[in-house]
Amino acid sequence: MDVYFSPLACSLSTRIAVYEADAEDRVSLNQVDPKTKTVNGGLDYRTINAKGLVPAVRTDDGEVITENAAVLQYLADAFPEAGLAPAAGAPERYRLQQWLSFVGTELHKLVFNPLLAAKSNDGAKAFAREGADERFDYLNSHLEGREYLIDKFSVADAYLMAVLNWAQFVGIDLAKWPAVAAYRDRVGARPAVARALKEEFTLYQAA
Repeated sequence: MDVYFSPLACSLSTRIAVYEADAEDRVSLNQVDPKTKTVNGGLDYRTINAKGLVPAVRTDDGEVITENAAVLQYLADAFPEAGLAPAAGAPERYRLQQWLSFVGTELHKLVFNPLLAAKSNDGAKAFAREGADERFDYLNSHLEGREYLIDKFSVADAYLMAVLNWAQFVGIDLAKWPAVAAYRDRVGARPAVARALKEEFTLYQAA
């Protein structure tokens, strides 16, 4: 299958998932330029995903799946031996979906999108910072005494790590939330996560 990403975008989570599943030989990672919307400098990415956003997966059957929460669950189900998501229909699967939604809406879109977007005005950035404390307070409370978002490492943790990585670029000091900071350091030390982060930093600097 083909996975489409841009360095250090939320699609970092898909690289983490692929590495956690030890599936590099079964997945082709294709870099999308977020400015030109081209794949590896050639193909117009919008012919694959009309929204022009990463990540996306093109399955072996030619189906295209977009939106990070859906892509991550597809990858988890494609490589079930890695245990990156509870089984479909299991009660814990809905907990996974709950955390994918929280990371996607409350952190990614509400907090970080306005802070990272070049066109975001001062009012939008101020609103995002005002909302950050409440969201990180909630996350910190949940992570106290926990290793991961649910009972074991999952694709929700891959997504959260991709989002927490942006804190350094927007001046959010995670030390204010000790459980979140400890989680970031602990999960960031996982071999697959550390490898994905290092590789995408290198790709980002070269872009």
